[in-house]
Amino acid sequence: MSEDIPSVTLAVDNGLATITLARPDKGNALGYDNARALRDVALACDENPEVRAVLLKADGKNFCVGGDLGTFVKSDNLPLAVKELTIEFHAALSKLARMRAPLVVAVQGAAAGAGVALAALGDIVIAARASHYTIAYTGIGFSPDGGTTYTLPRLIGLRRFQELALTNRRIDAAEAASIGLVTRVVDDEQLPAEAEATARRLAEGPTQAFGAIRQLLLGTFNAGFEGHLEQEARYLSDACRSADVKEGIAAVLARRKPAFQGR
Repeated sequence: MSEDIPSVTLAVDNGLATITLARPDKGNALGYDNARALRDVALACDENPEVRAVLLKADGKNFCVGGDLGTFVKSDNLPLAVKELTIEFHAALSKLARMRAPLVVAVQGAAAGAGVALAALGDIVIAARASHYTIAYTGIGFSPDGGTTYTLPRLIGLRRFQELALTNRRIDAAEAASIGLVTRVVDDEQLPAEAEATARRLAEGPTQAFGAIRQLLLGTFNAGFEGHLEQEARYLSDACRSADVKEGIAAVLARRKPAFQGR
């Protein structure tokens, strides 16, 4: 079975669903259309009883560079535009987090903002040696979304997340593995084969047990994931009204250092 959706593709073969972010010319940046497409394919995976494992990967040199700032700057109502985007993105994340099939994520190049959020959802995350990771949101005056303030403190620890979120320090694959953001690192040329082989092994495993493990782990800290996503979306929408967000976006697009004013 194969299904094509703009900027995202889905193929299912022998129990393995492969979701591909297919916007390489934009670094697989996340906009409304491909966030909605990701939601649709996540729903398709969840509703297909033949899917026993999911591989999330990306075309091009970068996994996902974050939000599509070009669409933000064109919006007449930035808070509404970002809220609509987060609704679709968070729906996709929720479905990927709660489906019974285990999720393998293959990361190459840059993973920033939403890209880190997607990587953090993986049950197994395989990273190319040259990949690198940046929380990114505060670089344009945003607060985080994509569940990163929920998943990352649990994966890498609160102190590490605080530092990475506040400073936007870029980390390489080796450090990402050492702190628990990714599972293991492979040579760049080995990434596609290693990720697919890992996912296919899971597709041959006890799917019901895998699903139970995923749900048990998601509830480990007794906090509602969707409720947390709603809080993130609200804070992010509020941030979009600030002068710093406007300055941050303008600075990135002009390739200059932003001059934030704290308002």
